[in-house]
Amino acid sequence: MESQAVETSTAVGAGDEAAPVQVQEQEQMPPVLEEKKQMKVLVAVDESDESFYALQWALDHLFPSPAVAAGVAAVAEPNQELGMVTVTHVLYPFQTYVLPAGPAVIASSTVVQSVRTAQEKNAAALLSRALQMCQQKMINAETLILEGDAKEMICQAAEQMHVDLVVVGSRGLGRVKRAFLGSVSDYCAHHVRCPILIVKPPK
Repeated sequence: MESQAVETSTAVGAGDEAAPVQVQEQEQMPPVLEEKKQMKVLVAVDESDESFYALQWALDHLFPSPAVAAGVAAVAEPNQELGMVTVTHVLYPFQTYVLPAGPAVIASSTVVQSVRTAQEKNAAALLSRALQMCQQKMINAETLILEGDAKEMICQAAEQMHVDLVVVGSRGLGRVKRAFLGSVSDYCAHHVRCPILIVKPPK
């Protein structure tokens, strides 16, 4: 808004002439815009290529490049204004196996610990790969390891963290596998309490 000058007069003593003075109105500044909410996205990854394709798709399409957003060359630090990506991996609990025609096989504590260690190493490798992908896109990211049923844990984490969007990949299971194994994406689509994006890889 352009500044406007208005003419007024000041009080003077006896015998003095009133001299007009110019008082410049203070320029009115526009109201401060509300700070844009940072988007919080939860991306679930596992050993499948489909889950990492979903992560890459989310990074490419949901978060603009810092260089594009700022109109300058990208800086070395992640741009927190773009939002936050939480990459989660769910560990399945080690359970007792039951033989088809025999008693239950109870694993020893040594076997359980070995399986647990292998799961943790695998999770660390997967999340490290996911973090590198986020760093390459200059996006602020964190990792989260959960334990339990993947379908339920993803929905619980999304609700507890109050995320704005859940991103999962689609393996394209057939009807038989879907009936026996269940579909994580299908379950989350019906139970998660926030928008969900199911990314299908190209055929």
